[in-house]
Amino acid sequence: MASQAQISKKRKFVADGVFNAELNEFLSRTLGEDGYAGVEVRVTPIRTEIIIRATRTREVLGEKGRRIRELTSLVQKRFGFPENSVELFAERVENRAACAMAQCESLRFKLLGGLAVRRACYGVVRFIMENGAKGCEVIISGKLRAQRAKAQKFKDGYLISTGEPKKHYISEAVRHVLMRQGVIGIKVKIMMSHDPEGKMGPALQLPDNIIVHE
Repeated sequence: MASQAQISKKRKFVADGVFNAELNEFLSRTLGEDGYAGVEVRVTPIRTEIIIRATRTREVLGEKGRRIRELTSLVQKRFGFPENSVELFAERVENRAACAMAQCESLRFKLLGGLAVRRACYGVVRFIMENGAKGCEVIISGKLRAQRAKAQKFKDGYLISTGEPKKHYISEAVRHVLMRQGVIGIKVKIMMSHDPEGKMGPALQLPDNIIVHE
């Protein structure tokens, strides 16, 4: 990733994919408690910029920017970037209710804190729907109460699951919770509302959306 040696296009894309996956995994483990919501890598001729999206940017930056400097040096050493050629930035997520990653983490901490499964899930679903989402679904599976593993679905609103609009409208995240009785899997799907400005949701209209002019 760091060395600009002449490599084939195929290898370059594979290397970029591996880099993004590892970076995402590292940041989600490190910044899970601070509402980590994804990462974006921008490569410029001078340096590589890594933009971390999170709901609580103050905790990501740390005291006087100490934590982000630590993360920068860790990323630089791990991926072999030359000195001062990689820079990390923190970007705040405006609407955390529309971010599946943030909601997944919040549900994870509720369950680890000992809250009842059904209550925790309904709380997350209600919070998402109250903040202007079009629909959402929470699937939780594992040993919930008894020894037998099962899956539960909590659904509200309107949710599409196929086609081109899914790429723009659906935010999805999966997390594993290491409980005492075993591992519980959480999947959160959020369908965002249409926003012409593209701030709180996608600017692209749904193809089957019909507007009746009087």
